[in-house]
Amino acid sequence: MTDIVKRRLRSLVEALGPAPFAGRRVGLEKESLRVDRAGYISQRPHPEALGSALAHSTITTDFSEALLEFVTPAYRGVRETLRTLRHLHRFTYPLIGDEVLWATSMPCMVTGDRSIPIARYGSSNVGTMKHVYRRGLSHRYGRVMQIISGVHFNFSLPRPFWTAYREMEGLSGEPLGALSSDRYFALVRNFHRHGWLVPLLFGSSPAICRSFLGNVPHAFPELGRGTLYEPFATSLRMSDIGYKNKSQRQLGISYDSPADYVRTLHQATDAMHPPYEDIGVVVDGEYRQLNANLLQIENEYYSFVRPKQIARSGEKPTVALQRRGVRYVEIRALDVDPFSPVGIDEDTMRFMEAFLIHCVLDSSPPVSRLEREESDENQRLVAVRGRDPSLRLGRAGSGVPIFDWAREIVDAVAEIAEVLDATSRTRRYAGAVRTCREALDDPQRLPSARVLDELRSRSEAFFEFAMRKSEEHRASLLAETLPPARKAVLEAEAAASLRTQREIEAADRLSFPEYLERYFAQRPRATSPAAADRTPQAPGEPAESVALCDE
Repeated sequence: MTDIVKRRLRSLVEALGPAPFAGRRVGLEKESLRVDRAGYISQRPHPEALGSALAHSTITTDFSEALLEFVTPAYRGVRETLRTLRHLHRFTYPLIGDEVLWATSMPCMVTGDRSIPIARYGSSNVGTMKHVYRRGLSHRYGRVMQIISGVHFNFSLPRPFWTAYREMEGLSGEPLGALSSDRYFALVRNFHRHGWLVPLLFGSSPAICRSFLGNVPHAFPELGRGTLYEPFATSLRMSDIGYKNKSQRQLGISYDSPADYVRTLHQATDAMHPPYEDIGVVVDGEYRQLNANLLQIENEYYSFVRPKQIARSGEKPTVALQRRGVRYVEIRALDVDPFSPVGIDEDTMRFMEAFLIHCVLDSSPPVSRLEREESDENQRLVAVRGRDPSLRLGRAGSGVPIFDWAREIVDAVAEIAEVLDATSRTRRYAGAVRTCREALDDPQRLPSARVLDELRSRSEAFFEFAMRKSEEHRASLLAETLPPARKAVLEAEAAASLRTQREIEAADRLSFPEYLERYFAQRPRATSPAAADRTPQAPGEPAESVALCDE
């Protein structure tokens, strides 16, 4: 642990007592592909009994009509967050008939773009915009990349923390909203520097189904029976064949400050791109994409960490950030854990909390061009070769053995875990960090290694492994009892969301082209975001109305 982290940690304990991070909040967004019992992507529409994918706050869809997304509220404890995620799965299973939720990030039994139905959200302008945006993604990148699943980890710190931080840093004259936004961006920069640790520790997609690549040439070794892999891979989901976009490296999105981020991201949504002009926007009376710009909207930028503010209905994300500052950070680097029925476990969540707090407290200077290039390359290398004991990552122009650097970070995070455990007898945070440290000492314990071990020891193809896990999770969840009160609440929410969608559709007064024109006419102001002394908000609280850019 660096001296600055030790000093800040000591000052926070002196100011706030033994639990200086009390009140922090965690929320989850978990994607799950619906497949039939043969493993093919479901062609059925989003079940009406689950409610409106447009207006439901906790059960929606991502790119595809078959790609469910479960969204928990933000809670002050990982157990409550995980319990809610489990309830959402348990509620959903009886309503999808004989289908199963795919247990891995990487899909299988893919038969081309036509086998992947794009999500639909009804006839309203906001629903049409969500659908057309996805149609644009299809034309730009293909549909197969868009059905890769992940778990998004949402995290925020409470007002007392920020108040104490402001005082200990001698910044009493700075508005709290501006200070918290600046420090969330410090977290984001540090996550870009050290976030490769997440796929190393928790990546679980070292192998893919041959059908995922279609006819694309590749150099992957074959494990047998249609399974491709990399022997030391951690997360092919995070590699160049996964949920990334090599063409976006030219964008130059800056995380040096909230103002720089808003400015550069807005520029990317405002700049025409000739290859996308060739696709066309409206062709034969049908929208192929929202526009021909580098990014249709801000969320087309594929970053594995995002500073977030919930956008109100019809509000651009950059405008929301500029007006109200950072509300929370969204970490997008986690694979779906095939060994968990709901795709993530408590230990992972506890480590992530401690790691993100360390990223907040550590020094975080602006990112130089060299450091940005090093970080991008480190992320790429860890995704495809992370368990290679000879791998060296770039740090300040030098090569550092990956496991030495990883142990250094985890040992620093362990001291944060000790503080998180200070008011508890369970020492669950220290235990979670210790488990990660032990896996670094014995990499065969890492999830990516466990996946390959099972494929080899059981002589399974990737499809067979994923289907077996999917069936096991389906059976275990259906065997659980959903509390009647919880079931009643979810049923009521589903019915209410359908009513809300109908109300939204009835309230439209603009044509779709007029709606788009108004939406894209929004411009962030030149002033810095979050200038007001607002209380930083927590993730997962309901938006005031249906948000467009929640993908």
